[in-house]
Amino acid sequence: MNKLFNTKNIIKLLAVLFITITAISCQRDGSVAEDDIPQEELTNIVLLVKEDVPGAVEQKYNYSIGAGGQPTIPLTDGKSYIVQAKFYNGNEDVTQEIKDAKDEHFIIFDFPKSTINITRQDDSSSTGKLGKVGLITKWNVVKVVNSSAPFLKFDLIHAPQSANSAQNGTAWGSVVGGETDAEATFNLSN
Repeated sequence: MNKLFNTKNIIKLLAVLFITITAISCQRDGSVAEDDIPQEELTNIVLLVKEDVPGAVEQKYNYSIGAGGQPTIPLTDGKSYIVQAKFYNGNEDVTQEIKDAKDEHFIIFDFPKSTINITRQDDSSSTGKLGKVGLITKWNVVKVVNSSAPFLKFDLIHAPQSANSAQNGTAWGSVVGGETDAEATFNLSN
């Protein structure tokens, strides 16, 4: 009996418990294999913004996850813009993986200090059981600067139970359940 409870056996048991708890706590609710794009694999969120007029030039705004700094998107009151969201892992464009899992993703656009109306323009490649993911949107800018330091809070949600694209307070889109796959903040100016 003393051999069972000696110091070496207790230390081994504690080490096994620690490793097991650590491995389990690093996973989401389901297994890692269930998540098509684990958070750790997204390094950049890029918004391609183009005024909604013929011949407009597309501008690229790159938010680097975890690197600090926020790109500033200049917008003009009374104008409309077509905005495309892209996701990267390093130099690799992984947006197709989100399209492939369109039934499990939804983007929320929150403009807490601006008045910007959003229309989701996703085609069938990014429209699933939750509705249009939000990879392509049209922004109708009413007023960019309602108060100081306007910004966009952008959230890619994974596996919500339900999603609604309607405006909810200052955000366009809301979900029940799910987890945040990626989030970004873009400053806005005019």
